[in-house]
Amino acid sequence: MTADPLSLTFAALASPVRRAILARLAEGEATVNQIAEPFDLTLPAVSKHLKVLEQAGLISRGREAQWRPCRLEPAQLDTASEWLDRYRNVFAERLDLLDREIRRLQRDTRGADHD
Repeated sequence: MTADPLSLTFAALASPVRRAILARLAEGEATVNQIAEPFDLTLPAVSKHLKVLEQAGLISRGREAQWRPCRLEPAQLDTASEWLDRYRNVFAERLDLLDREIRRLQRDTRGADHD
């Protein structure tokens, strides 16, 4: 069964290592060796993380002679961000309603105390 793109994106983002890799690639293209430098991981382990990111559409790998630079592909991040924004707005509206209700109850309670 193939996962939908949004599920692949969130699964890829679930790993702190993969998020760190994306942060590094946001600065510019890098080779696997350059990406692996700050991590205490083997090159094959880093390559597995890169494969997950690539399958999720978050990065791409080029081929320039023997150099295979990895680069960030922000479009899929934009899709995930748009999905989150929809729910962020819903929750913000609900929190605003809750805040108004709490204020109303506080006013009502203060008014009852003075009676």
